[in-house]
Amino acid sequence: MKKQILTTFIASITIAGTMAQTTAVPRLVVGISIDQLRSDYLNAFMPLYGEGGFKLLLEKGQVYSNIQYQHTPIDRASAIASIATGTVPYNHGIIAEEWMNRAELHTNYCVDDRQYKGVETSDCTSPKNLLVSTIGDELKAATKGKALVYSVAPFREAAVLAAGHAADWAMWIDNQTGRWAGTTYYGEAPSWFRYIDSGALASKIPSLTWEPSNDFVGEYNYYLTSSQKSFSHKFTGDSKFRVFKTSGLINAEVTKAVRYCLENGSAGVDEITDYISICYYAGNFDGTSTATTTELQDTYKRLDDELAALLNKIDNLVGLDKTLIYLTSTGYDKEETSTDIAKYRIPTGDFNINRCATLLNMYLCAMFGNGQYVESYFSNQFYINHKLLEQKQLKLAEILEHCEDFLFQFSGIRDVFTAHRITQGAWTPGISSVRNGFNPKCSGDIIVQVSPGWNIVNEDRGTQKMQRDSFFEFPLIFFGYTIQAEKVATPVTIDCIAPTVAHHIRIRAPNACSTPPLF
Repeated sequence: MKKQILTTFIASITIAGTMAQTTAVPRLVVGISIDQLRSDYLNAFMPLYGEGGFKLLLEKGQVYSNIQYQHTPIDRASAIASIATGTVPYNHGIIAEEWMNRAELHTNYCVDDRQYKGVETSDCTSPKNLLVSTIGDELKAATKGKALVYSVAPFREAAVLAAGHAADWAMWIDNQTGRWAGTTYYGEAPSWFRYIDSGALASKIPSLTWEPSNDFVGEYNYYLTSSQKSFSHKFTGDSKFRVFKTSGLINAEVTKAVRYCLENGSAGVDEITDYISICYYAGNFDGTSTATTTELQDTYKRLDDELAALLNKIDNLVGLDKTLIYLTSTGYDKEETSTDIAKYRIPTGDFNINRCATLLNMYLCAMFGNGQYVESYFSNQFYINHKLLEQKQLKLAEILEHCEDFLFQFSGIRDVFTAHRITQGAWTPGISSVRNGFNPKCSGDIIVQVSPGWNIVNEDRGTQKMQRDSFFEFPLIFFGYTIQAEKVATPVTIDCIAPTVAHHIRIRAPNACSTPPLF
């Protein structure tokens, strides 16, 4: 009898132990967002990589090759916010890096907030414009504040939007000083941040030169001749730190900061799951519009080295088997200058939004009497003067209908989306992504789409942006904790990341996320 009881007791302990193991959670979640990472470049430059970075992730991770964003337009801010919240700008509120402030008639940067002073920067910053919770926020709530949540990025908006509202710290490199910076929104800076070698970049940048990291860089670009393989870039002038952050050298600075955070910030040391968000850069140098350059090859090669160093550090300090890692891209291609396609007889043209705004206002004056009906414009959006309409007792829906009819007469206009059509109109091809990228609090009353190949020109701001609908592939990789190697070609959307992470760390998904986890 005693033997039977003992056997039963041992069996129960064994079962309980097994259950404890199966219900355990990773000690650390590391979210890696790589700005403008593309699968075609990633695969084309594969011979340049070592074995511990991209190759390891692609071989041992769960790799989704067909992943898409659900909104348009996409930029770094709207992408990072969508990854962190598991939803679209219509819900989370970050429609772009900046938008027009209707009340004050000037542009708003998405994380500007005069209420909170900067740390090692003059920029006042908070996530107040992020209207919903993030995965980091939910982790903080689930652990009653015990979990550590950090965010490290070269760019201010990437750091803050990934960190969310409840993080312990978010840090980025200041464009003016080159120092690692933060915001008082997150309270007092952690002790390890105060001792980070923040001034190192500023002291060494005069002597820094970005050149190919080895002799093989340039060998895998089909559009370059041997004479184009070499490059050399110095960083000078008032914009030196901003330009540096678009070079292949920036990712080493990010890795150094993350390693310092891991070594001194106590993340992953106990059974309570902690979270670190990291942003790397894989876009073109200084916003140039070159599609395939030696600079890009070197950026990808250096990025691979940094990923290998990061994974090695995580393995040594926490263990890759105790860490859940995801890696993806911001999914857009930033071209601040437009390619001259006219010489190749590709249809093109310029849509001057400032001139169009003037003509649209003149048209409305002729229809409804004098007044400044077009209050402002920005990017591809027009903002109508709501107070003027109230004074004249005009209905916004009627005004927008007239605007739509007028704008369709302009050359290059492919489609016109009014706020009324977006929020209340019937479904039409292409409207879903526009609706997802729209937010009533900060989007314009009218959004225009120009034809592919056409440029939206703003003469007042000196900007020009070419319309491209070209889709490019980028990966989503899960790696580490309990993840089995698998290649998945099924199309998935970016909003699946947050609920999948939440499922594996056994917390609620962000409060505006309605997408089920992938696995």
